Amino acid sequence: MRERSSGDGDGRRTGHGTPGGLRRLVRAGALGCCGVLLAAGCSGGGGSPEASGPSSAPPARTGTAAAATAAPAKGSVTVGRTVATGLRSPWGVVELPGGDLLVASRDEGTITRVARDTGRTTPVGEVPGVAPGGEGGLLGLALSPDYAKDHLVYAYFTTVSDNRIARLRYDAQRPAGERLGAPDTILRGVPKGSIHNGGRIAFGPDGMLYAGTGETGQRGLAQDKASLAGKILRMTPDGRPAPDNPFPGSLVYSYGHRNVQGLAWDAEKRLWAAEFGQDTWDELNLVEPGGNYGWPVVEGKAGRAGYRDPVAWWHPSEASPSGIAYARGSIWMAGLRGARLWRIPLAGTRPAAAPEAFLAGEYGRLRTVLPTAAGLLLVTSETDGRGTPSAGDDRILELAVR
Repeated sequence: MRERSSGDGDGRRTGHGTPGGLRRLVRAGALGCCGVLLAAGCSGGGGSPEASGPSSAPPARTGTAAAATAAPAKGSVTVGRTVATGLRSPWGVVELPGGDLLVASRDEGTITRVARDTGRTTPVGEVPGVAPGGEGGLLGLALSPDYAKDHLVYAYFTTVSDNRIARLRYDAQRPAGERLGAPDTILRGVPKGSIHNGGRIAFGPDGMLYAGTGETGQRGLAQDKASLAGKILRMTPDGRPAPDNPFPGSLVYSYGHRNVQGLAWDAEKRLWAAEFGQDTWDELNLVEPGGNYGWPVVEGKAGRAGYRDPVAWWHPSEASPSGIAYARGSIWMAGLRGARLWRIPLAGTRPAAAPEAFLAGEYGRLRTVLPTAAGLLLVTSETDGRGTPSAGDDRILELAVR
């Protein structure tokens, strides 16, 4: 069992430990409910009646009764096997056709291919222009919606002057380490900082590219719709504002964010996002176009007109969320400082029950979670400068979940 530290949202942990054994069936206990508040006011284990209210989340847009689509209150996680070990500062991960993985190294600015069946790693190449530092570097990855034809990999990364998104052609037939083409920058000018660079990118079910950005520690940028910082951005694959964005001619899809780290869509194509709070509450939000999510005016649930409240929120010591994924009717959220995997069962736009925590302290800091046909892939983050790496870190784990 690895120890957790106190500290700020993505704070430094202390102590050493070794990973728990594989093929472990982990069920949530009392820990899964501690300090968690829900917009739905669910009964049992940490759901708070005080957290309920009509402004907590917008109504479901599908016309389906929430009870008919509710995920089970209790789930489980089985760690099946370790897919890969020895990764350095892994951040973004994408699954290639056939199952192999591309993994971004934040601090080395490189992309590595991981063979899904053997764990063998092969250098793909270095992304030109990456300037690692603090929480910046090579961050999110996404595959083009037309990857089978164009073989384009999208990357979000920090340079000496900004954060930007570029697309690079991946040619698996070239020599190892030389398989990336020249970057085609589709977006530049996202403010950078030593902290709060955001970095998660993903193509949505609408074919548009979404990017989560941070406010770089300059709080006022989150409320400034003219700035790209502290936002969720939505753009065409070539970086232009999506034509039906809420603010015409702007990339901004939602604003008032502190540091968006996770993006995922549920079965009804609703967008969810996880982000770091300051000292009080980390958040899981249901994202609506044009929505103001409050930072820095509010943190957590406020119930104030003009601001959208989170669907669920946690103390930073239990979460400091990073990547999220949707699987088996639930949002699954990786925790950095919290060093655990959270399951938030959904009933439409609201939680069906109190969130559950799994793998608490077993593998240290958790960075990225990726849905697969069989379950989830979970990526640890012990080598990011804030962990206490053990032999074999960082690793990718294969999980069966329900």
